Amino acid sequence: MSKKIAVVQSCYIPWKGYFDLINQVDEFILYDDMQYTRRDWRNRNLIKTPNGLDWLTIPVDVKGKYFQKINEAQISDKSWAKTHWKTITANYARAAYFKEYKDFFHELYLQCEQEDYLSQVNFKCLQAICSLLNIKTTLSWSTDYPVDDALKKTERLVALCQQSKATHYLSGPSASAYMQHNLFNDVGVDVSYIDYSSYPPYEQLFGKFEHGVTILDLIFNAGPDAFAKVSKKTKQVSIR
Repeated sequence: MSKKIAVVQSCYIPWKGYFDLINQVDEFILYDDMQYTRRDWRNRNLIKTPNGLDWLTIPVDVKGKYFQKINEAQISDKSWAKTHWKTITANYARAAYFKEYKDFFHELYLQCEQEDYLSQVNFKCLQAICSLLNIKTTLSWSTDYPVDDALKKTERLVALCQQSKATHYLSGPSASAYMQHNLFNDVGVDVSYIDYSSYPPYEQLFGKFEHGVTILDLIFNAGPDAFAKVSKKTKQVSIR
């Protein structure tokens, strides 16, 4: 029986491509026992505003914690959720579908406000948005599987494939720089890369079109049906 997985660090309200990747696999494994990286997508994402792109950032305690893992990163100020929701409302209130989904996301932010760890906030957001977009993929954690921390990058991914009984590994394009495909071949796991280059534009607020913003932009401006159109256009490049 075939099974396709992806293994990616959790991100805060990520862009449409992240959800496209989730949608194209049977199981999406959150790789949050990896080192937390500052000024990355783990705790922040972009929205559109009248003054250009702006960051929504969850404050994380990093002082003296240079080697902490993503799932160890603690939120340092619980007021972030109210601030983010206020900013989202101010910038998307005039979007075509904002009124339809504002209660859903307001409740989500109220729930996230109770969480102490970044990983848990990211998981709640991913789970809720997948439900809204009718994505049925199983979300799990890399820590659900017994994999040796001492293994190198590709070795760990191969081990996760084996432990989860995957027959196919779907990766983001940037991983091609380090992936050792022969290690996947050795255990009979096929590898392919998702191609994000063919996404069509949709109606946005505030100036020129921007692809690399949070999925909330797509939902508020185009409604959940737009995601189905986006995901159907995505290609996969197989590696033999």
